[in-house]
Amino acid sequence: MAIIRFTDRPLFRNPWADFERMRREFDALFQGLTGEYPRQVGGTVYPALNISEDADHLYVRAEIPGVKAADLDISVEGDTLTISGERATGPAEQRFSYHRREIECGRFSRAITLPTRVNPDQVGAGFVNGVLTIILPKAETAKPRKIEIKTQ
Repeated sequence: MAIIRFTDRPLFRNPWADFERMRREFDALFQGLTGEYPRQVGGTVYPALNISEDADHLYVRAEIPGVKAADLDISVEGDTLTISGERATGPAEQRFSYHRREIECGRFSRAITLPTRVNPDQVGAGFVNGVLTIILPKAETAKPRKIEIKTQ
């Protein structure tokens, strides 16, 4: 740990540093008054999903617990996959006052740009134990082609 004596301090202090410190403190104060607290990084995107692929298909697996399959809408338009739905609260939950509420309720929608073109007519989906699995067959133009080399 370095020891700084009063004589070792610089003669010129940056006056703007104090204004910047005050601005940060006011921002923190007003965020607390409006009820807007900074959200945790990484927990704001819903639903969480993985995208993988093999030679012929793309696979999208999304975790959507507490949502019924009938409340989900899946659409493919061009190279964009959209998953939307609604997670409803039960009528019994509305009479409680919460101390902490981290499970979001209400409508959600997530649009993902797919890495390759897909055939929208053959898309399939399954929903088991809160995990949505979407199988997207690649379009013929997106599949790799083997080119033969002719020898003479």
